[in-house]
Amino acid sequence: MTNFLIIGNGVAGTTAAEHIRKTDQGGKITMVTDEDLPFYHRLRLNDFVVGEVTEQALIVKDPKWYQDRGIDLSLRQRVIDADPVQKVVMTEHRQFPYDRLLLATGSHSFIPPIQGADKKGVFALRTIQNARDITAFARDIQDVVLIGGGLLGLEAGNALRRLGKRVTVVEFFPRLLPRQLDVDGAKRLQELMENMGFSFRLGAKTEAISGEETVEGVVLEGGESISAQMVIVSAGVRPNLQLAGPLGLAQDKGIQVNERLQTSRSHVYAAGDVAEFRGIPYGIWPAAMEQGKIAGTNMAGGDRVYEGTTMANVLKVVGIDLASAGNIDAENESASRVVQDEDVYKKIILEEDRITGCIMLGNTKGFNKITRAMSEGRGVSELHDLLTSEGFSDAAVKGD
Repeated sequence: MTNFLIIGNGVAGTTAAEHIRKTDQGGKITMVTDEDLPFYHRLRLNDFVVGEVTEQALIVKDPKWYQDRGIDLSLRQRVIDADPVQKVVMTEHRQFPYDRLLLATGSHSFIPPIQGADKKGVFALRTIQNARDITAFARDIQDVVLIGGGLLGLEAGNALRRLGKRVTVVEFFPRLLPRQLDVDGAKRLQELMENMGFSFRLGAKTEAISGEETVEGVVLEGGESISAQMVIVSAGVRPNLQLAGPLGLAQDKGIQVNERLQTSRSHVYAAGDVAEFRGIPYGIWPAAMEQGKIAGTNMAGGDRVYEGTTMANVLKVVGIDLASAGNIDAENESASRVVQDEDVYKKIILEEDRITGCIMLGNTKGFNKITRAMSEGRGVSELHDLLTSEGFSDAAVKGD
């Protein structure tokens, strides 16, 4: 009987466990996580902060799901070391042996080295415990500064705005969501958010978080001081690579894997935010799910190949639908077709006869069909009916 051990219970680890069991009905599957909930929906943490959902409603896979599949889920177990020779992973309380190991350890919020970042009232939103702490602290405050214009941060800011807080966004880049939106799309999102009550300082750098022991404000480079009793840091994430060293795994931006999701040790696999494939740490839900599926199948004796994932996101930002894929042509340097009105901004990016990227803000209808056409390499002429139905046939054309 093969002993499968999975570290992490996010989408990559949970999907892997499911596909191990589909391929191997008799093996022992153990999942280890330092969290105190089974697999839950991280993107809905903002709904928990605003009080619209309970912790129970966040849970995607309840305990019965694991029991029915013979998966032993071990919660509240913080991994501290591993021994690749003895094939064992150590937590603060136990040792977990394995024949095949999957690292699906995810990522953590990056807190820049800002003076005062250790003060009471400074938070990031990544885990259910973060959400609990933010919810408790927010009861007695009025002004919030959000450092960084990342997705989870904007969602946290919107939750606090809906609780009646005044929210100011300080973003180092000159626009919001630089990975998902071009200049025009980001400007449209900013206008929509300003109408909701958000304030912005774009192209601004935070110099310090002021106050004695507790947050009293944020000081920007140049001297401006913004009053605040709470700071949410949304400056991106970093993969959790703590086990790469003890296990002697090749790593760069993440733990490097081959097309079978194996690391430099053939019996150790990696998937999700922690994995780097052909130089890319994807860090998106669709990639984590696909990698988990392939890693789990291969761990259990299958033979599936990972070929990468189209960088596509379908999101809801402060209640506004947003989808982007491929080359977003941030500075409008490529040929493109654009459809826009007061509520919607849509753009497809063209290279000769091919669609190489797409942005949809306010209305994401047709996005999946367009991204499928991108993946298949179909020409614009073949997509006439689709583009016509989405308004692109009469769209403004930018570029040469």
